[in-house]
Amino acid sequence: MAFDPQRLIDLPPIETRQTINPFKVMLYALGVGADELPFVYEDGLEALPTMVATMAYAGSVWRDPAYGVTWQKMLHAETHMTLHAPLPVKGELTSHTAFGPVVDKGADKGAILYQTRQIHADDGRHIATVRNTNFLRGDGGFGGSSEGQITPHPIPRRAPDLRIALPTADNQALLYRLSGDMNPLHIDPRAARSAGFARPILHGMATYGVVGRALLRVLADNRPDRIRRMDARFSAPVFPGETIETAIWREGPGAAAFTARVVERDCIVLNHGYVTFLEAHETAVINDQTTRRSSA
Repeated sequence: MAFDPQRLIDLPPIETRQTINPFKVMLYALGVGADELPFVYEDGLEALPTMVATMAYAGSVWRDPAYGVTWQKMLHAETHMTLHAPLPVKGELTSHTAFGPVVDKGADKGAILYQTRQIHADDGRHIATVRNTNFLRGDGGFGGSSEGQITPHPIPRRAPDLRIALPTADNQALLYRLSGDMNPLHIDPRAARSAGFARPILHGMATYGVVGRALLRVLADNRPDRIRRMDARFSAPVFPGETIETAIWREGPGAAAFTARVVERDCIVLNHGYVTFLEAHETAVINDQTTRRSSA
């Protein structure tokens, strides 16, 4: 069946519910390499900001043949996350997911499908907006508009202001998959080889989480309520055991561009990154709750 993006766009928002609890929060933190007590110990536990980008996900709706998506050739290209309030460590989250716009890049160039979900806590607080960019390599040339693709954030042409390198463990993918992404590509050598990789690769969202930890540490003093936004484009896979170095360019108060590379192969794995955050002296007003931060 031919690709029919309008059927996806016309879908009413898909409601998804997911329970979050301290065990899941700590398991996610271990999956992205955290060892700081506030993220791995139930006494005073806080959720890492990037965890919200994995929560209340609507699933692979496009696998339904009715939409005509060649899902075997689809790539998760970008994640854009905006936090409106800190992610709670327990309770129920509810998301509403909508599709569109869809950008037709041409018969030989594929299509871009945007997917946005709004996530709320069980007390009604708006926690986050998460937008995924999906690259449909096999579905271009359907006669749609070539306009509407979101321009990636530019990286400055100068030396970065900060660098931070974080290792990944040899068993990083084994830990991360326990948070719910059970794709055999990340554990089974045969599945990895059939996909063209020498060995299992780390989940892209695990890489996103490791880089999120780096940004949280150097820009926000490991205070999750100070991270407001994190956008990134996936450009290459990471193999478990490799070191991820995040390069950061400050772009004024509370904003920075970033990239991430694997040190061992000198390979960029996240590009066109953009993060916004509260500086240490700022006052955060989050859903009518005011939190004052002072320089440490």
